[in-house]
Amino acid sequence: MKKFPIDLSCLTEEEISQFQEDPYTLYNGDQDVALYLRYSSTGQSDQSIEGQLRDCRAFCKANHYRIVAIYVDRATTAHKDVEKRVHLMEMVADSAKQNWEYVIVWKLDRFARNRNDSAIMKMRLRKNGVKVLSATEHLTDSPESIILESVLEGMAEFFSAELSQKVTRGMRESALKCHSVGGHIPLGYKVENHKLVVNPDTAHIVQEAFSLYANGESVADICRKFNSAGYKTAKNTEFNRSSFKAMFRNTRYIGTYTYKDIVIENGIPAIIDKELFETVQRRLSKTATAPARGKAKVDYLLSGKLFCGHCGASMNGESGAGRHGKVYHYYSCYTKKRKLGCDKRPLKKDYIEGIVARDALNLLTDQLIDEIADMAIRQSEQDLINDTHIPQLTAQLSEVEKSIMNITAAIEKGIASETLMNRLVQLEHEKKTLNKEIKAEEKFVYRIDRDQIVFWLSQFKYGNIEDEDFRRRLIDLLVNSVTVWDEPDGYKITTAYNLTSCKTKTFRVEKNPAAEEATGFDFGESECTIRWQQFGYFKRNA
Repeated sequence: MKKFPIDLSCLTEEEISQFQEDPYTLYNGDQDVALYLRYSSTGQSDQSIEGQLRDCRAFCKANHYRIVAIYVDRATTAHKDVEKRVHLMEMVADSAKQNWEYVIVWKLDRFARNRNDSAIMKMRLRKNGVKVLSATEHLTDSPESIILESVLEGMAEFFSAELSQKVTRGMRESALKCHSVGGHIPLGYKVENHKLVVNPDTAHIVQEAFSLYANGESVADICRKFNSAGYKTAKNTEFNRSSFKAMFRNTRYIGTYTYKDIVIENGIPAIIDKELFETVQRRLSKTATAPARGKAKVDYLLSGKLFCGHCGASMNGESGAGRHGKVYHYYSCYTKKRKLGCDKRPLKKDYIEGIVARDALNLLTDQLIDEIADMAIRQSEQDLINDTHIPQLTAQLSEVEKSIMNITAAIEKGIASETLMNRLVQLEHEKKTLNKEIKAEEKFVYRIDRDQIVFWLSQFKYGNIEDEDFRRRLIDLLVNSVTVWDEPDGYKITTAYNLTSCKTKTFRVEKNPAAEEATGFDFGESECTIRWQQFGYFKRNA
């Protein structure tokens, strides 16, 4: 079988054959991405993953993304058991390494159908500088769905304790017992009875790696030795230089159990003694290179939302140095970049994001805040119906309680019999069971309060438009897509909103006659004035 640059062991032979036929997306691309593929029940077949993979590869090829990691969860649900989806959790943990900029999913409901879980997972990824993109949905869900997820994500930080508790419930207790809580199992260990134990078949590989490096061997030499000896990584692939980055820093190898803020010395069996570990750390410190300058992660707020009006292609975040060495961040038309016939000018990142954010902020009146709150509540109630059994259980409970009341009333009137008494006992038992089931379901439900939403949204009216995090929240909440056309005197912009009452608006922004024409990356510092010539109005529903 052909050797590929990334680990494809999570795929079936049929799925791998797609890359054998066309490996382009594994080797070419301007931005690195990870794929997350999932099918939710054993009633579905692996064909579902094959189809998702095919569409995601096509999306990556069209947008010139290079696939550097693939995560697959098979026969798991997107509801309730999100923490049991091992490869989702592994992907979220790996995002902290910043090896890729986007996670590509076939559809957003493949990521998580439960919007609470989706908001939490996206928030975790975003904190690591990673965004989720859908391969098949340009304008994502319904407006209500987008509004609710944006509200939940924002409130997860604003009112963090209650919402995040749903996701982490039980995890902390497991961690305090030094139980495995999912995610990647380090080479040299295996899980038995929920705990990490030493795997005698692979532990010697870890010990050998530490010893060789402590004695002066280079990572490249260790790599060659291990591959020649037939050793494999925890993912059953050949070793490469990056295989040792996490290994040599992993304190679990000296017996330290860690989970978030929980650190327990000797919580798991050690594979490496502390003296050897410290020797390796000293060498790592000496050979560590200074962090690259000017390569900090840049959050392109309109990624996946900005489109070229001339050809319809997406406009992707780019960066480059101008004539005088200054680094510019901008959006460029994909078609133009591939030299396929479009002449759309690039747009300076801060400039276009500022225009879109200011326009969105101008929409945020008290009346609109009320509308957004109502939309979020409606979608939350709809999710409750679609994603849980609570409505059915509640209806059953109501019928049982009504029957109990009728029998009780009959008994009070003196109509008593052994049959009625037995039925009453049976109904009381059913009531207790239903209450228990409802309580179990509600563990996975975060009930949002309308007044809380209104309070949170009201803070937006007084936000700092120059703050990038504020701009991001505003754009995520209100903006569905932005299409831009070049005009001789400026730009024409059409914005589609995540709102029922104001779906789209088209306006012009005039170019400042005093500004220099943008050439290469040297944008004029005052490229355009923020003067609005609005000629399209909100399209309101009848």
